[in-house]
Amino acid sequence: MFKLTSLNLNGIRSATSKGVEAWIAANRPDCICVQEIKAQSADMQGRFEQLAGLTGHFHFAAKKGYSGVGIYTRHEPTDVIVGYGSTEFDAEGRYVEARFDTPARKLSIISAYFPSGSSGPERQEAKFRFLAEFHPHLMRLKAERELILCGDINIAHQQIDLKNWRSNQKNSGFLPEERAWMTQLLHTAEATGGLIDVYRRLQPTATDTAYTWWSNRGQAYANNVGWRLD
Repeated sequence: MFKLTSLNLNGIRSATSKGVEAWIAANRPDCICVQEIKAQSADMQGRFEQLAGLTGHFHFAAKKGYSGVGIYTRHEPTDVIVGYGSTEFDAEGRYVEARFDTPARKLSIISAYFPSGSSGPERQEAKFRFLAEFHPHLMRLKAERELILCGDINIAHQQIDLKNWRSNQKNSGFLPEERAWMTQLLHTAEATGGLIDVYRRLQPTATDTAYTWWSNRGQAYANNVGWRLD
């Protein structure tokens, strides 16, 4: 059995200070995809290149303290792809792909961090550009290999994926265009034997136990007013 998990770190230095390495050691995943490393290569050397015996492969953002994704794995990949070929978004450290190929199987595990549009219209437009680029990239990849996409998607797909869906219909992360993109990704992929929302396949009706993100405002975490974005 191959155990895979995914986690938004919100800063690798902060996460390790709060015990994430002990958590990884206790849960013993074969592979863990991480997002929002918020570090550069020099910050990782000698300290964060390995966690709990897993070796990391990373895509760092050009901007310090921003974004960044990684894949920590117990098994050596046959190849690692950093970035997905975007002239705009590869500088933001949003994509790393580890390939585990055998003569019988080609498998890609992807750690991705989608842009957030919550800071304003300019970033929302950037998010739409990312989505427009990323869908065809995934479809091309899926035509050639099996793939597992993990990450912080920054989109709540359905009404059951967030607590207050009615009041968030005009907010980034639950806009009709974003939700339609997710529907297209899943329906197009499933029709050809590809991407499946694994959580919803296993937990089709879960609501308040599904959330992965809570605002820092208004006691959101204490009251479990959350979103499923990962």
